Amino acid sequence: MPRIVLIDTDTASDDAVALVMALRSPLVEVAAITVVAGNIGVEQATRNALYAAELCGSDVPVYMGAAKPLQRELHSATWFHGMDGLGDHGFSPAKRVPEEAHAVDAIIATARAHPGLEIVTLGPLTNLALALEREPRLPELVSRCVVMGGAACCEGNVTPAAEFNIWVDPEAARAVFLSGLKIEMVGWELSRYSAAVNDEEIEQILAMNTPFSNFTVKCNSRAREAYFEQTGERGISLPDPIAMAILLQPELCTRSTEHYVEIETTSELTRGMTVVDRLNVSGDQRNAALWREARERQKPVKICWELDVPGWKQMLVQSLL
Repeated sequence: MPRIVLIDTDTASDDAVALVMALRSPLVEVAAITVVAGNIGVEQATRNALYAAELCGSDVPVYMGAAKPLQRELHSATWFHGMDGLGDHGFSPAKRVPEEAHAVDAIIATARAHPGLEIVTLGPLTNLALALEREPRLPELVSRCVVMGGAACCEGNVTPAAEFNIWVDPEAARAVFLSGLKIEMVGWELSRYSAAVNDEEIEQILAMNTPFSNFTVKCNSRAREAYFEQTGERGISLPDPIAMAILLQPELCTRSTEHYVEIETTSELTRGMTVVDRLNVSGDQRNAALWREARERQKPVKICWELDVPGWKQMLVQSLL
């Protein structure tokens, strides 16, 4: 039987591709899509989620959630994804509208209805933090939480220290990481270099000439340019679809280890940094006080260090047929 999944997303270009992968996969049944502000405002992100669902012929319920971070103003990534989050191509609005219920209520209700639920988060963790605050038993109901976020022991993509999803709402991220959820962290670094869809592969995807392949390349047109501006690397970097691929097929993460992770919330220099206790020194006397809360409340986080790149790209292509 397909596993039951809930997707929390700030639907922009790479999120939309991740939604297509999940909605067209025989491995999972998507029980709900919940939307949070991040890459773009929550209303536009909700419209984009509805568009992706309609493209796939899916009637999965879509719920609008938090419009801003827990304690901060929203900083979006329209410079990377376009003003509408999908490259500003004027895609026709979906016929459906979101459900009346709030995304936070939907997360709780879905987890209660489906014990063992798997959650994948593709944006800031605001919705999930609010759900955990309202329903502290959520970690008992969720068997797995794949988080696309963070930068494990490497540079960030929005500051030298931090990845965008965690940086936007570090307080929410810290609450989620300290909640006791079984978290798998899929950092943005896994989507770089050979894991990015290169120019030749983009042409091969376009040659497939399906609604899904054409949409994937078109909606990521601005992201393709922005990725080069940001890194000097060519291609389309797809961190959210990589996280989705690992959710769908866990063995695509070929090397992982478990560690305590802290999230920086007070320093503007390192705001949103995912500090990974890679050498397992957080319990040492000199670190114990700072790390006490993480060590007492957190389940060690599974950090994905390496990706089966051919396997990930094969899954992407198959989902676009």
